[in-house]
Amino acid sequence: MELYVHIPFCVRKCAYCDFLSFAAEDELKERYTDALIKELGSLSGLLMTAPVFDTVFIGGGTPSLLEPKIAEKLLSVVSPMVKKDGEFTIECNPGTLNPDKLRMYRKYGINRLSIGLQSADDGELAALGRIHRYGDFLESYEAARRAGFNNINIDLMSGLPGQTVAGFEKTLRTVAKLGCVHMSVYGLIIEPGTVFFDMYHEGRKKDINGAERHFVPLPSEEEEREMYHITQRVLADYGFSRYEISNYAKPGYECRHNLGYWTGEEYIGAGIGAASYLKNERYRNTADVGKYIEYASTGDWDSLYALREEREHIGN
Repeated sequence: MELYVHIPFCVRKCAYCDFLSFAAEDELKERYTDALIKELGSLSGLLMTAPVFDTVFIGGGTPSLLEPKIAEKLLSVVSPMVKKDGEFTIECNPGTLNPDKLRMYRKYGINRLSIGLQSADDGELAALGRIHRYGDFLESYEAARRAGFNNINIDLMSGLPGQTVAGFEKTLRTVAKLGCVHMSVYGLIIEPGTVFFDMYHEGRKKDINGAERHFVPLPSEEEEREMYHITQRVLADYGFSRYEISNYAKPGYECRHNLGYWTGEEYIGAGIGAASYLKNERYRNTADVGKYIEYASTGDWDSLYALREEREHIGN
C-alpha cells in the first residue's frame, strides 16, 4: 500500500500549472499542516490497523517550501509510517532547498528526492514563470548529493515556448551528464485555467497579476513529435531506460511509488484534493483548504472524503 501527502503551497503559480497549488502565508501553512497531521492520525481507524506503507510520496505544490519547524512536525508523524525498506520521496524546487533542510530530510528517513528543473535554459525557465534559474538548480542538486542523496529524479519538460529541438536535446544531455538516476520528461499541455491557456487560446497577453507578459510562440507539432522521439534515444546514451510513458531510470531506480499506481496497488491520499483507492473504490478529499481544515479539526471524516461511486479499472 502507498501513501501520497499533498502540500499545495508554492512561491507563486507557474504560467503552465493547473495543479492544486497556491501561494500562502506561514500561518495558513501551519494550520494546514496541523489538519494534515490529524488526517494522518485517523488512518488507523480507516485501515483498522496501524498504517505502514511500502512507499510514501510527499508532493505538491512545493513541499520543500515548508519552513523546517513546520516540515519537521509533519515528518515526525509520516516517518514512522514508512516500512524499513520503503521508498520515501519528497518533491523539491530549486531555490527552496538548503543544507539544513536536506539534513532534516535525511534524519526522518527520506531517501529519494524529485527536483523540478523543467529546463536547463534560463530563457525557457523565465517563459514558464519558474522562480529559479539553472544555476540555482545546480546548487540544489550538488547540495543534495553532498547530503548523501543518491536516488534523485529530475523533472524536465518539452514543447516549451521558444524551445527548439536542438535546445531540448542540449537540456537532456546537460542534465543526464550530472549522474542522476531517474528523469521524468513531460510534454507541455496547455490546460484551461492557466496563464498559458489565456495567452495561447484566448489571445490574452497578461498574467494573473495583470502585468504584460512577452508572447513567445510554441514549437510546431512536428518539432514536438521530434522532441518526444529523441528523448528515449538520447537518454539511452546515458544508461536510462523508459519504463513508463514519461519516466526513465537507470537499472534498479524505477520509482516504486509510480509503479504502484500503474499496477493497481491500493493507495491513500492525504491533504486537499488527494485521492485514495481502497477496495476498488476511489475517494477524494475536498479541494477547499478552508473546509479541509474545518473538517479535519472536527474529525468530520464523512465530509472530508467524498466517495466516488465508480469502480477504478486499471489496465496492465
